[in-house]
Amino acid sequence: MMLARVADSLYWLGRYIERAEHLSRLSSVMLNATLDQTDSGVQAVWIALSAVGEPEVSSAIGSFEAAEALVLDRADDNSVVSSLSRARENARQVRDQITTETWERLNLLYLKVTDENARRDFADGSTTFLHDVIADLHLFKGAADTTMSHGESWRFMMLGMYLERAQLVSRLLEVCFAETPGRQINDHIALVSLLRMACALEPYLRVYTAEIEPRHILEFLVFDEDFPRSIRFATSQIEANLSVLARRAGGDGAGAGPERIAGRLKARLQFADINELENQGAGALGFGARHATQ
Repeated sequence: MMLARVADSLYWLGRYIERAEHLSRLSSVMLNATLDQTDSGVQAVWIALSAVGEPEVSSAIGSFEAAEALVLDRADDNSVVSSLSRARENARQVRDQITTETWERLNLLYLKVTDENARRDFADGSTTFLHDVIADLHLFKGAADTTMSHGESWRFMMLGMYLERAQLVSRLLEVCFAETPGRQINDHIALVSLLRMACALEPYLRVYTAEIEPRHILEFLVFDEDFPRSIRFATSQIEANLSVLARRAGGDGAGAGPERIAGRLKARLQFADINELENQGAGALGFGARHATQ
């Protein structure tokens, strides 16, 4: 049976990796939106910063500086560099549980964002910098999926990753459709930016073609069973991993608290629909708390 401290490190490794990717994507979309000197661009920046709990930052220091802080501010516990630093520390503590390929990919990325020239590289080409970070995080996930045995170690890491993903996507939806009266997002370009922040634009368009509508976006990001970043998909993965881990620990996978809660949430999303969600409000998703830290 795996030690609790090992499971904890693997779980938080998954969470911090997912958080780093999400914040990198928010920063990238936010910077692209600032090229559009209209209300649409302002709304996109507001979405990104509200999703990390700092909606007033851009007006105080500028969008580029806000994006740079989200990525490279070591004093911010939830920045990309802090998330990757914590991910690497957790990976170091369980080095024997992950493969050389995953460790090397994470270590190279950590060295990139902590390099003394990182701020200069970001200033010289923020789009390229962020694209490379996101691509490297995808490579880490791919290495984990294809080189690690899909046993307890991998499942604890996936559990953390999908829980973080569900929380982050819920937060985006709450910001856009629930939190602030009078600021629900209806602008076409801002909605496209929202889909890009959730890495969902192309998958969404394959389902709804060119109909960029708030109702469709909410339905897709909450209820789509095939899109890996929807809340329903993430919840299904959380329940599946918890059930397997419980069985391997000697339980039946159905009686313990976490598995039961995950199962109820999975069933709720499986049998609910967009009409029910609209009646309750996007705030009823219940995932969108502020970032958790270890």
